[in-house]
Amino acid sequence: MAENSTEILHDFPPMIRVYKDGRVERIAGIDTVPASVDSETGVQSKDVEISPELDISARLYMPGNANPGRKLPLLVYYHGGGFLVESPFSRSYHNHLNTLVAEANVVAVSVGYRLAPEHPVPIAHEDSWLTLKWVASQSVGDGQEPWIQENADFDHVYLGGDSAGANIAHNMAIRFGQEKLDGINLDGIFLNCPYFWGKEPIGNEGTALYFAKSYVDNLWLYSCPNTTGLDDPLINPAMDLSLSKLGCQKVLIYVAEKDILKERGHYYKEALRKCGWDREVQVVEVKGEDHVFSVFFPNSENGKAMLKRVASFMNG
Repeated sequence: MAENSTEILHDFPPMIRVYKDGRVERIAGIDTVPASVDSETGVQSKDVEISPELDISARLYMPGNANPGRKLPLLVYYHGGGFLVESPFSRSYHNHLNTLVAEANVVAVSVGYRLAPEHPVPIAHEDSWLTLKWVASQSVGDGQEPWIQENADFDHVYLGGDSAGANIAHNMAIRFGQEKLDGINLDGIFLNCPYFWGKEPIGNEGTALYFAKSYVDNLWLYSCPNTTGLDDPLINPAMDLSLSKLGCQKVLIYVAEKDILKERGHYYKEALRKCGWDREVQVVEVKGEDHVFSVFFPNSENGKAMLKRVASFMNG
């Protein structure tokens, strides 16, 4: 076994490397930071356990100027990372949520779902639904989390995420539209460079320079080994017969010009229209940027502009 310890079985740079002896080496998202009061924004954060037995947790965020007498929109946020890396506790996502919560003046729940390959997709989606049920329980008195109970407006709930997290946000909105959850109203979802895909390439997917289509193909097949394939409705919403049941009133999609996933963001809007979903949907394409630029460069001109637009979306 030892002689295989450096032999690589799967390699998905810059995220994860898996060796033939079974060892999983995560490259991204391993730099974690504690919950705190952010010195720049005044945003407060703390960690909560959602399901200790399943090791599901979340980081809660509250604006520094929150007043218990004034209810704020509630954002449930799902981090990206290809279902393989990152967490609400990584430095990049902690900083991102601090900035977003301060800009939008919302209460936020950043979801710590379990990761593949140890916990293959759709475990991430099941964990995320369990967390959304936990959020709903706070509205009907079953929960014991005062930050949410005292400050969140359960009539104005939003789901958001980037990359794989945007995929989860979409799928949670589909499930919400089918099952509902007592106590919360889902106003909208925002999807930042959503991780959607499909068997047949569209646009420039077949000729993208940075990530080849085969990379994204294999990434999905590895994280979800029991998938029906690249047209699985979990990854290709256009193939979902339940798409018209998307359970929110408005959708904001951000795509980046240089991102191989860009075309899927535009295609998602087309698919919503074709299935008969007739509510508000907007796609914003940002020139000169790459995948989830606003997470990695929140203080850039385009990053700041996106956060302002998302803030307006959640307060409109």
